[in-house]
Amino acid sequence: MPRRRRGRPGLVGTMARTAVVAGTATAVHGAVSGNKQGKQAAADEQAAANQAAYESQAQLAEMQRQQAAAAAAVPAVAPAAPAPVAEDDMMSKLKQLADLHTAGVLTDEEFATAKAKILS
Repeated sequence: MPRRRRGRPGLVGTMARTAVVAGTATAVHGAVSGNKQGKQAAADEQAAANQAAYESQAQLAEMQRQQAAAAAAVPAVAPAAPAPVAEDDMMSKLKQLADLHTAGVLTDEEFATAKAKILS
């Protein structure tokens, strides 16, 4: 039966323990580095999104400023006076016809014909 050693481990045991410790340390370091890189990437993406939003807001503000300047540069135009209503024109023609008829320039028949033309 082989004899077991007591006390400190042998060379192979020490090497195995060292390999386990080194492997664990490497794995932890890799995880920490990866986590830091992931956080940095997320922070970079957030910064880029913030910058894009800021630029978009600046462009919007500039467009609004340009619109306001353009609106201020356009002279105010008074609304056009309404065109004379055709009814007023018709009434003035009928009045002229009545005056001509009353003055005796138009006969009853001429007055009736002209009046029919105006009213149609």
